[in-house]
Amino acid sequence: MNTPNKLTMLRVIMIPFFVVFMLNDFGIWGKWIALVIFVAASLTDTLDGYLARRDNLVTNFGKFMDPLADKLLVCSAMICLIDVERIPSWVVIIIIGREFVISGFRLIASDNGVVIAANYWGKLKTVCQMVMIIVLIADLGGIFSIIEQVLIYASLILTVISLITYLWANKNVLSMQD
Repeated sequence: MNTPNKLTMLRVIMIPFFVVFMLNDFGIWGKWIALVIFVAASLTDTLDGYLARRDNLVTNFGKFMDPLADKLLVCSAMICLIDVERIPSWVVIIIIGREFVISGFRLIASDNGVVIAANYWGKLKTVCQMVMIIVLIADLGGIFSIIEQVLIYASLILTVISLITYLWANKNVLSMQD
């Protein structure tokens, strides 16, 4: 297993630790430890992609597991944030719903020999969601309460835009089905 794939697996392994610190009472330190774990896991996403491209270590395992690890990390964090009453459940349902639709769409495309790569809107959505999660976990109050709301709605809007652009750009995949 190459280094980028090891980083992807490390990200998956970090998720349960994040959830434990996020949802259990470890005093003031719990949320900060959860925040550090989330940031570290998010950084492995950037690093594994960079290393895979730089060193020509792109593998089928990585193509499959990297986006899955990202979805697991972000969705786990948002579900935890519902539990601690930091984000409305309806927002998370829309965001997770988009992930299911795109994953299914990619599976249909893959069955037809078509690879659907991430586009600008999808990457921007992911970055916005990760920043939103970091700010929501930190829960700094004051002016940050306004920033939190802006990030929640920006993430939601980017989620919808990226869904529409993926579907529109790849509408030919749907015509491949019976």
